[in-house]
Amino acid sequence: MPPKKTRFTPLDAVLILSITAFGVIFLWRVNATLDYQWRWDLLVHYLLRWEETTGRWVPGLVTQGLLTTIRLSIWTMLLATCIGVIMGMARCSTSLFLRMAGWTYVETVRNVPPLVLIFIFYFFLADQIMTMIGLEAMLRNLPGWAKELLPWVAVPVDRMPNFLAALLTLAVYEGAYITEHVRSGIQSIERGQHEAAYALGLSPWQQMRHVILPQAVSRIVPPLAGQFIATIKDTAIVSVISVQELTFQGMELMAATYMTFEIMITITLLYLLLTLSCSTLAGRVEHRMRRVYG
Repeated sequence: MPPKKTRFTPLDAVLILSITAFGVIFLWRVNATLDYQWRWDLLVHYLLRWEETTGRWVPGLVTQGLLTTIRLSIWTMLLATCIGVIMGMARCSTSLFLRMAGWTYVETVRNVPPLVLIFIFYFFLADQIMTMIGLEAMLRNLPGWAKELLPWVAVPVDRMPNFLAALLTLAVYEGAYITEHVRSGIQSIERGQHEAAYALGLSPWQQMRHVILPQAVSRIVPPLAGQFIATIKDTAIVSVISVQELTFQGMELMAATYMTFEIMITITLLYLLLTLSCSTLAGRVEHRMRRVYG
């Protein structure tokens, strides 16, 4: 079936004119009422700067925050997907205990504000469990190559406790939503598929692994892609525990330079760049899976 052609309607024109008018009024108010001095030229230094000691270009503070956001989002989604798949299968299990465990996890996490979860994980996990297991000492005793690798895949050693607390909090929070995506995907498979797998003599695990999950994947991937986009936006919350991601770096720079509008506009555009890129990639994956699975 050929895709429908998009048409430019009067409503589109009204929306474009409204957005343009809002932008013009905003700029006029900033310049006329606040007497704000724009300093876009100084912002370049916080994106990319020349380091005299090494003789090369290095990421500025805003770019460092962007890279931390990307790393945190990727690790969060990987861990949250593992949690979501396990708990989603538990919610579809024939065992009452597993179903209740999955239901309790989802209802508890989804009905607690993420900011509260962050403080609970930070003060309990970072201050208690990590201290008890001696995580900081373990990190300090890592071999040299591991210490050099950590900033590339996560953050430097001295920032790891906060990063891990943020990672686990976001993974548990996002995992609750992924659990429901997995559960709905599994339960959307027709009953006849379950009966056919049972008639072949497959065990419940074999039915799930070889028959149900392969079909459910095509229905789980689209909402899962949307959840990844939500994860990128949710990483801004962990700035409250001093994880130096994009929002945190922006707030620090605003306090130090008073370049409020330049920094917030740049941060907004960077978030849009990340989310729109993921949205485009998700659309291509969804289109490809639709062609494969019909």
